[in-house]
Amino acid sequence: MTGDVDVTVDLAGRDTREFVDAMRDFGFELRVPDAADFVERTRVLPFVHRASGIPVDAVLAGPGIEDLFLQRAEQRTIENVCISVASVEDVVAMKILAGRTKDIEDVTAMLAVHADDIEVDLIRATLRLLEQALDQSDLTPRFDQLLRRVKRKR
Repeated sequence: MTGDVDVTVDLAGRDTREFVDAMRDFGFELRVPDAADFVERTRVLPFVHRASGIPVDAVLAGPGIEDLFLQRAEQRTIENVCISVASVEDVVAMKILAGRTKDIEDVTAMLAVHADDIEVDLIRATLRLLEQALDQSDLTPRFDQLLRRVKRKR
């Protein structure tokens, strides 16, 4: 279980300020003083839910990989609300890209739980796209190493 919520938001041409105002109306506050500068540098709007204190990072979708993740999102109903949730494969790819210790631990746990139904080739294809876009070559090998480690423990 992570300590925050990460969402990708497609503003569909709407102004960022509109989105921030709507989030405030629903009980969220920005965690940065200058949202315009921060979002320009990172494409992220970091919020906190006032009532619960849970941090929420809203990643603004742009052309490219976020579009792909949004297209492949799965519909889930949680407490009678239908929401789009990133596929397990895409979450694994995003966490491999992030590369923090906690993300790698999360990937290991996800692979252990979903070992029999995860689309390994889809993860590799996504990681190769990321490697090409970022001029990296370490993401796919990192994933393969984690996958081998999980399989050995089974």
